[in-house]
Amino acid sequence: MAHILKTLNSWFWWENIWMPVNVTWAHFVDRDGLVFPKPHQLYATIPYAFILLIIRFFSERYVAIPLAKALGIKNVRRVKPQPNPVLESYFRECSKHPSQSEIQGLAKKCNCTVRLVEKWFRRRRNLEIPTVLRKFQEAFWRFSFYLTSSIAGFIFLYDKPWFYDIWQTWVGYPFQTLLPSQYWYYMAEISFYWSLLFTLGIDNKRKDFLAHVVHHLAAIGLMSGSWCGNYVRLGTLVMFVHDTADFWLEAAKMFNYARWEKTCNMLFIIFSIAFFITRIILFPFWILRATLYQPTYYSTTPVIAYFLFNGQLLILQGLHLYWGYLIFKILRRFIFLKDLKDDRSDEEEEDSVTDNEEEPAKNGNKNGCGSSKHLLNSSHH
Repeated sequence: MAHILKTLNSWFWWENIWMPVNVTWAHFVDRDGLVFPKPHQLYATIPYAFILLIIRFFSERYVAIPLAKALGIKNVRRVKPQPNPVLESYFRECSKHPSQSEIQGLAKKCNCTVRLVEKWFRRRRNLEIPTVLRKFQEAFWRFSFYLTSSIAGFIFLYDKPWFYDIWQTWVGYPFQTLLPSQYWYYMAEISFYWSLLFTLGIDNKRKDFLAHVVHHLAAIGLMSGSWCGNYVRLGTLVMFVHDTADFWLEAAKMFNYARWEKTCNMLFIIFSIAFFITRIILFPFWILRATLYQPTYYSTTPVIAYFLFNGQLLILQGLHLYWGYLIFKILRRFIFLKDLKDDRSDEEEEDSVTDNEEEPAKNGNKNGCGSSKHLLNSSHH
């Protein structure tokens, strides 16, 4: 087994995969003021991810909750259904949404009224739906990180020549020195996506859950691979292009949960514009052009990493087109029908501390974004 692992390790770090012709790992030893990224430095992103989770806990608890209360979001107490082994077994093993005939059969089996069985299932389903306050906390954390990383990214990049001339990303490659700002930019971004993967099981579930898993794994793989191959200049541009749109969406979510209709709609429109500029225009025609086309000017024999990285970037662009299509449908509906409903979202049953659970559902349009409350619960981030 040890021999197999050793062989796989030697194959993985084979220079012909990562390096241009006549370049080996020995050339990447720090020297003469030049500092190069080291693969083993990526191990630090795991403990950094847990540090981010600690920061997230305190920011959600001591910043997001007071902010939510200031915006009028209440911590609604969920009403737990009475313990009932028969109904609980049916809920877990058969259906969370039984038909009327099934409800009548369960009522006879439990010797209770149909109304009580309906109420039990409604309350039981509600226990699995995150509260508005919990959704606000999650959106606040993502907003805080994306905004901070966007500001930091601009500070790190605004005086760099490759920020204005994409050709500069290849000047001097592969012997481009690693800047301290680039190191911390990478560590923060990779750690953040690790932290998102660690909390996928407890964060708000979305219909495009699988797309988000693919996105997070592709992001970690791309950033880690670009670090090992010293494609750091391009990597920082990719990260900056992505983060500058995401914080607008998270801000829209927060005001959606706070029921600020006009602010929510305005922020979502700004997000849509930023998304189409950065993901549908800049990413393919600026970033992908630099990764697919420009390397051929510096080498007539592209390394294997060229195909691996561009393959992942194209997958990422496929996700951009998928999310862009959904956003376009939402905007078209909003323009022509004044309806911002997201097709990916299910109707949610609101909690109530009384027996009258139906009233909040009837008053759903009082939500700050009207029908747009369905829009932001599962949108891309």
